[in-house]
Amino acid sequence: MAETESVGFIIGVIGNIISVLVFLSPIGTFWRIVKNRSTEDFESLPYICTLLNSALWTYYGIVKPGAILVATVNGFGVVAETIYILIFLIFAPAKIRANTAILLGIMDVGSLAAAIGVTRFAMHGDLRIDVIGIMCAGLNIVMYASPLAVMIPNGTGFILGAAQLMLYAIYRNAKPSKSKLERLEEGRQHEPLISPCDRVADEVNHQW
Repeated sequence: MAETESVGFIIGVIGNIISVLVFLSPIGTFWRIVKNRSTEDFESLPYICTLLNSALWTYYGIVKPGAILVATVNGFGVVAETIYILIFLIFAPAKIRANTAILLGIMDVGSLAAAIGVTRFAMHGDLRIDVIGIMCAGLNIVMYASPLAVMIPNGTGFILGAAQLMLYAIYRNAKPSKSKLERLEEGRQHEPLISPCDRVADEVNHQW
């Protein structure tokens, strides 16, 4: 039993180290923002979402017994993401700064306060832990699945484009079928021309 716990603790420490490196990965981006004194084309939404995610996981690690590693690493994430967002707010244009502040207030203040308030006062024991864990897992899924919003339309366009190319390759040498009217017109063009006088003469000859 003790050996199993030791292995689990070691794996948890390794996971925490990897998570810290992930939280530190945007340093290059924000160093560029500080150096150029501009947010350029960067967006704040990924960092706002990551801050909410880290805050919820920190809360989960505090509430759940024996989850100190979850609380510590995500607490570090809260600090790191807060610094990133503050830097973004400092160097962002006025309009983008206002939009970022609104998103920050809605997601990282309002949503987080609502989640903590509901689970803290309306739930107890294992139910509280389970609900917080489900919220954290759900937010993780949404964050990691968000690129599909871009991939799905592009994938559909690729499939439709490929279908068009296949149809073109199949039918590019095919001659268009002629309509019934066109065939009648061609038939009339091939008929011998007979004047009305010739037709009358032929009819008289046939009568005799």
